[in-house]
This record gives sequence, structure tokens and C-alpha cells, in this order.
Amino acid sequence: MSKNADPAFWAKANAHLVRYGGAFSPVIAESANGNWFTDADGRRILDFTSGQMSAILGHSHPEIVAVARHSIGELDHLYSTILSRPVVDLAALIAEISPGQLDRVLLVSTGGESNEAALRMAKLVTGNHEIVGMSRGWHGVTGGASSATYASARKGYGPALPGALALPAPDTYRSRFIDDRGVYDWKGELEFGFELVDRQSTGALAACIVEPILSSGGVLEPPEGYIAALAEMCTARGMHLIFDEAQTGLGRTGTLFASERDGVVPQYLTLSKTLGAGLPLAAMLTTPEIEDIAAERGYLFYTTHASDPLPAAVGLKVIEVILRDRFTERAAVLGKRLKDGLQALQQRYDCIGDIRGRGLLLGLDLVKDRRSKTPDPELAQRVARACLEAGMMTSTVRGGYGIFRIAPPLTIEESEIDLGLEIFDKALAASVTAK
Repeated sequence: MSKNADPAFWAKANAHLVRYGGAFSPVIAESANGNWFTDADGRRILDFTSGQMSAILGHSHPEIVAVARHSIGELDHLYSTILSRPVVDLAALIAEISPGQLDRVLLVSTGGESNEAALRMAKLVTGNHEIVGMSRGWHGVTGGASSATYASARKGYGPALPGALALPAPDTYRSRFIDDRGVYDWKGELEFGFELVDRQSTGALAACIVEPILSSGGVLEPPEGYIAALAEMCTARGMHLIFDEAQTGLGRTGTLFASERDGVVPQYLTLSKTLGAGLPLAAMLTTPEIEDIAAERGYLFYTTHASDPLPAAVGLKVIEVILRDRFTERAAVLGKRLKDGLQALQQRYDCIGDIRGRGLLLGLDLVKDRRSKTPDPELAQRVARACLEAGMMTSTVRGGYGIFRIAPPLTIEESEIDLGLEIFDKALAASVTAK
């Protein structure tokens, strides 16, 4: 019997763990190193998800391990008003590498927290409360963040916060604003969306929060020009703009920040996942002008792990490694290799409707037929199971779509990309035949 099927382990798990996101994968992880983790049977599994999109430098990166070991023995956690050198140094480094004048930084633990911090500040500074999000955006599961999250997890929890409004997500593959020629009228869609926002608004628009690439919503990449037009519409309404770069920040898309492509600097930018490379660390960035107003009005976002020194020390090392080893450029090059390989598979499998994304954040969209573009989530689940059985961990997005979110660590090797493509090929062949 496979050790992954250990009855005692699963009995204990089923008895004591809250099921927080669907079924657990049928493997027991014992260790992780580099771009792989090892299960209870000693089988190495290629991690094409970077953990929970966070292990951007792979697992147990030796320099990250060294910093964490040193910090846990020297300076781990302090009262939140006590500052340390790692915290101040990390804030200064983030300000240095970020676009525009986003020079004030709040360090917290999770992406949901950093988004809450930005939303809370935008409400205080503008004096308004209405928050606009994308219809397939994901920003967290806490109060304000969940109210601006439309990708999933809304039903059954009662009313969202007052003033939660949505824009149609920019879907270049399935938008209703794609005509019979295949031309996407994204400007028309965006204007239509803001017309609806204006009609619903009570005149208290505070901010719009958006991912430069909507990752959990299906790796939706807005067309060039879209983000700039969105920013202009926000400015015209006196709204602040928040970029959630939890999954796109720090090199994954082939630029240090995904929003660099669009040449737009928001009033707030949030980081998490990739900043800690697997450890809980997040940041909210804003301008000195905005932060000064917020401070004068008594801005409060006081959490137990604000400005913790240990994760800050890790964040310093993460950015150092990404810049020193030119991982941003590496993501662009390896991302092209991965995308070319997926597009080659698309030529062979009619069930692959679309390949999209940038760098090492790509979407593989499975459909029942290409003409209707009908999603095939059941096929996606079969393919995911086949991939895991063949030794590769994958991620499918929620919401009834058959979309794989492919995001291996930036440390991935060419041979591992080729292996991942080979596993996808075999899994597709077996799953389509089974159908």
C-alpha cells in the first residue's frame, strides 16, 4: 500500500482539519527542495505551482534558509511599535525598486492584509467608501478584500461591505464584447462597465482595486492600453487606484512589476506571496502625500505581526537574489519556452482553447469545443489528477472554468520545463482518450 494512503494520517486529518478550499490532494508531503517536493513514498513531484504561488525561488533556497536560521536566533518578533534594521532596510529597498513615488511601505503578513490596508487607507484619505473590483478578481477572504473579490467564495456569507461594485473583467478570449471577426472592443466594455458603476454609485467612490493580470480569475491579461484607460477613468472620478501584485510582482511576468508594461503608477501597490518566497510577508506601498494625510487623520492598521524583523530579513534576501541573479530576465526567456511548448500542444489537442499570460505566469484553457469555447472543468480535473500521478503538481482555477494556472518557480530549469510539457502531453492524451 502506498504510504500516501496512510489510514492513521488521513483519519487524523479528517477528524481535526477544517476544509478551507475543497478536497486535499491525495499525497503526504515529507520534504521540499528546489523545484520539487517529495511525498511519503519518496516520489519526487515537480512543483509547477510554486507552492501557493509563493515559492518564487523554489523550496528551501540555501540563502533564504541561512537568513531564516540566523534571524530566528537573533531577532524574530517584536512589539509592533518597535522597529529593527531589517524592517527599515526592506521598506527602503522596496521604495527604491518600485515605480513612481511609492515610497511609504507597510509590512504585514499576508496579501489579504496588504489589500485591506490599502482599501482602508483609500477610504480614509478620500472620505468615501465605495470600492470597485473586477468581476473575476481575487484579493483575499477578509472583510474588505472579500467584498472586492468576485472570482469565487461570495455565496452563503451574507452581505458584502456597503459600496462593493464590479467592472467586467477583461477577458480577451470569452468577452461578450468580442465580435464575429474576433475583435475585442475592450474600450467599449470598459466604458460600459463604468457607466454601470456610475449608475450604482451613491457619489462615494473611493478606489478601484485590480490585478495587472487576473491570476486566480483565469490568468486574464488585459490588452495593452486597458490599464491606462482604466486609470484615466478612475482619475476622472476622483478614485484612487490599487494594483494587487501579490502573484505578479517581483519578476514573475518578465518585468519586476507586471504593471510596468502599462506605464501606470497607482496610488497604492500591494505585494505578498513572492516577497516572502514562501514565508508570510506582505507589503502595502503608497506615496508620501497620501500617507501624510492618512497619518494626520489617525490611520490605524495595527496587527500583531506588522514590521516583524524575521520575515523582513527574508524579504531583503529575496529581492537581493532576484536582482542579482537576473531572475526577471530569466522569467521572460523561460516563459517563452514554456508558452511555445504549450502552443505546440494546442496544435495537437482541440481541447486546448487558449494559451495566455506573460513570463512564468501562464493560463491553459481547456474547452469542450473551440467554436463555442465552452469550459471543460471536468476534463481539467482529470488532467490535473493525471499530472499528479505522473509526478507534477498543477493548479486549476475555481469558478467552473477548465483553466490551469501555470506558475513554476523562477529557478525552474529548461529540462524541467520540458519535463512539465511532456507530463501535460501524456496527461492530456490519457484524459481525452478516457473521455
